[in-house]
Amino acid sequence: MTQPALQAQDISLRYPGAPAPVLANFDLDLAPGEIVTVLGPSGVGKSSLLRVLAGLQPPTGGSVQVGGATLQSVHPRLAIAFQNPGLLPWLDLEKNVAFGLDFKHQPALSSAARKERVDTAIAEVGLDHARKLKPAELSGGMAQRTALARCLARKPEVLLLDEPFGALDEVSRAEMQHLLLKVVGRSGAAVVLITHDIDEALLVSDRILLLGGTPARRIGEWPIDLPTPRDDYVAELGKIRIEILSTLRNAVRRQ
Repeated sequence: MTQPALQAQDISLRYPGAPAPVLANFDLDLAPGEIVTVLGPSGVGKSSLLRVLAGLQPPTGGSVQVGGATLQSVHPRLAIAFQNPGLLPWLDLEKNVAFGLDFKHQPALSSAARKERVDTAIAEVGLDHARKLKPAELSGGMAQRTALARCLARKPEVLLLDEPFGALDEVSRAEMQHLLLKVVGRSGAAVVLITHDIDEALLVSDRILLLGGTPARRIGEWPIDLPTPRDDYVAELGKIRIEILSTLRNAVRRQ
């Protein structure tokens, strides 16, 4: 069997001084090239979970493994992007994409290899024409493409995305969803996508996980075995949407 790109085992998280844990008993085997979306109501702990999976927050219990090794901190095989692109305003697009390639946890690169990674990542997101622009000159969609390119330049095996398209208009959001599918298809990277948007999850995911309860845990899982793009699969996706909403409402009533 293929080794998971990322494996979370019995993850729990409790912040110091908090009256209750945030997460409990969370498991995930993420296959190479798979897109898993985590849904849940605001405040349930989705972003906290992603921070644990990224190595930014140690879990209280359980472990995260990348490439079969237990994750202790940030890892060169992982890249993370947030709703705020986090671009440095004094750097142009090209230098923003390159930012982080020289961090000590990243593998050492020659100047030629570094340039090749940056050029390839910029081309992948369709921003060759804008590589010398500063962040203030970019639209919201272009800024998110730049943030995605910065992740791709690291050639990660796992992409962790925390509501990266949440602040975009509908047209830009749809474009980014299609770009994500294209990038995953070409790179083979595995993806964990955090979102509150059920329709977005239905359009891009291979699996959808639903978090609920206090502490948050998995309360539902839906594999989606439909080809992409899925714009024409209204009936099939509508049925799954109803199941997700029903599970979420029942969980809320039990709290």
